[in-house]
Formats: sequence, C-alpha cells, structure tokens
Amino acid sequence: MNIDRMEFIAWMERIMERFDILKEYVLNIQKQRHSIDGEQLLDNQDVLQMLKISHRSLQRYRSTGKLPYYTISGKLYYKLSDVHQFIRDSFNSPLRRTKGNK
Repeated sequence: MNIDRMEFIAWMERIMERFDILKEYVLNIQKQRHSIDGEQLLDNQDVLQMLKISHRSLQRYRSTGKLPYYTISGKLYYKLSDVHQFIRDSFNSPLRRTKGNK
C-alpha cells in the first residue's frame, strides 16, 4: 500500500480531530464524576494545596466540624462552596489572644 504525502496528512488530521473529540468527552465525564448537584468536589490534595495546610490541620478541621466532608467509595471529598465558606469564616473569626497579646 502506497499513499502520497497529502493523503497521509489528511488522514492524520482526521485522527487528531478524533483525539480532540475524545479528549473533550473524557474531560466532561471527569467533571461530572467530581461533582455533586452540579457543584465541584475537591479531594484532600486539592484542599491541601488550596489552603496551604498540612494533612494534620485538614484532619483537625474535619474532626472539629469546621470543614464538612463527604466519603465516596472510601475517599474524602469537600464541596468547593464549603471550602470557600471555611475560608470566609476563618477571616471573620476573632484572633486568639495569647499571654503576650492583649
């Protein structure tokens, strides 16, 4: 089988178009899988990076009820709106006083 250069390029362009379609399809499925009621879900790693905190701090926020979370198939998730509310609450809470702070 022998094809000329132009035919080869046309075939490659069609293949690349199909890959682009598949890429969009996969991205849409991933967005749907990581959302609940149309709201984006974040996993532990997402929240750690967003808040720039340690695993232990995140665990403490979950344990104290400051940051709501959901367990889906054994994995922890957080609603993006809950994380935003947690950030707002953190900014609005009064500073703790220490012995040297009056």
